[in-house]
Amino acid sequence: MGIRKVSWNGKRVTVAGLGVSGIPAARVLHGLGAVVTVVNDGDDERSRAQADGLRAEGITVRLGDGDTLPEGTELIVTAPGWRPDKPLFTAAAEAGVEVWGDVELAWRLRGPDAAPWLAVTGTNGKTTTVRMLASILEAAGLRTAAVGNIGVSLLDAVLGEEAYDVLAVELSSYQLHWAPSLRAHSAAVLNLAPDHLDWHGSMEAYAADKGRIYEGNTVACVYNVADKATEDLVREADVEEGCRAIGFTLGTPGPSQLGVVEGILVDRAFVENRQKQAQELAEVADVQPPAPHNIANALAAAALARAFGVAPKAVRDGLRAFRPDPHRIELVEEIQGVVYVDDSKATNTHAAEASLAAYDPIVWIAGGLAKGATFDEIVAKSAKRLRGVVLIGADRALIREALARHAPEVPVVDLDRTDTGAMSAAVEEASRLARPGDTVLLAPACASMDMFANYNKRGEAFADAVRALAATGRV
Repeated sequence: MGIRKVSWNGKRVTVAGLGVSGIPAARVLHGLGAVVTVVNDGDDERSRAQADGLRAEGITVRLGDGDTLPEGTELIVTAPGWRPDKPLFTAAAEAGVEVWGDVELAWRLRGPDAAPWLAVTGTNGKTTTVRMLASILEAAGLRTAAVGNIGVSLLDAVLGEEAYDVLAVELSSYQLHWAPSLRAHSAAVLNLAPDHLDWHGSMEAYAADKGRIYEGNTVACVYNVADKATEDLVREADVEEGCRAIGFTLGTPGPSQLGVVEGILVDRAFVENRQKQAQELAEVADVQPPAPHNIANALAAAALARAFGVAPKAVRDGLRAFRPDPHRIELVEEIQGVVYVDDSKATNTHAAEASLAAYDPIVWIAGGLAKGATFDEIVAKSAKRLRGVVLIGADRALIREALARHAPEVPVVDLDRTDTGAMSAAVEEASRLARPGDTVLLAPACASMDMFANYNKRGEAFADAVRALAATGRV
């Protein structure tokens, strides 16, 4: 039953957290007639300004106490990042109160003729894949939008005046944890690597939350052939009868897979005779940049689009039209034969490893906040590609120690500074190590907040430093 068929008048709902999900949820629920109380851990200037805006609309806001369950609460709608072990949720469980995320709320608020969802999750590549998918769907003439964790509110998408044919939905593990009734048309898990384990408690719990995206799929569960854990999640999922497992691979595809043959992206899943036929979709050169992990993203997007009935020509046209967001393996400049690439979005080792695999030889700029990560595996796998390494950030010693163990011959510059000029110094040091034909690659394998507001600011600092270097004409 859709939530619109339920009377919300007088229903006491607690919204946990201000911000990009909490504020829209509070307003929507208030508009439906619910008695809404917003609770928030913070009580800073920004929170107080947000609270004043909601109070002016008749919504109760309680700042500085996100742990106590308001009396009479019948439902909690939480921001996705709030940890499951918070006292608020413990109290809710003891009181028999359900907890939904904003994605769950959006799913239940859909109208009877709502657009189906094509959903994407994974440790890395989600945003790029969803935006590729939206580009393909648009090329097919479908009314669509890239929504969810990508920054566009699902509540806005399902309640707005725009009538969509289909939605391309990015979902994080946090969002999936709080979305028990979500049932996508088709979904993909791109990859699985340790991340956010402090939130989930274990790798098993993290994978299980990712795997929720497959529950109730009606047409296709798309998995990564090179990552067995994603296929295992498909096997464990309870799907609708007739829903198929569809693999994507950078190699030659088998039946019910999409893959690559002699520089061509091909489909052996959505063809009449998948034992003997393969449909050409696009060329590797149609994907920009054509790094291996980006080709994998393109294949996953193509699989979801094909599951929705999109023609091969639209796959090709959509991939040709797509350009990645900034700071995702983005070419900045070529200076005297050295290419400078910004992959500041590589905030964990899994993402950085994929980026390092796309280039050879490399001068690697790495470091930041490790978030509990270890670096032996990434260094061991990438050692032969490394011309040199420049280390920045709070936890750079962890990477330096891994380099000493697994790549002792590689020159390392350890920058012990966190001022605003640190990135310029890193780029200058990298340029001294690089030779014509090399790639200077910012793929930090760490979060940015020790030195920068976010990965975008880190990437901008890198690009500014590279362009300044180019302007001087020296290397």
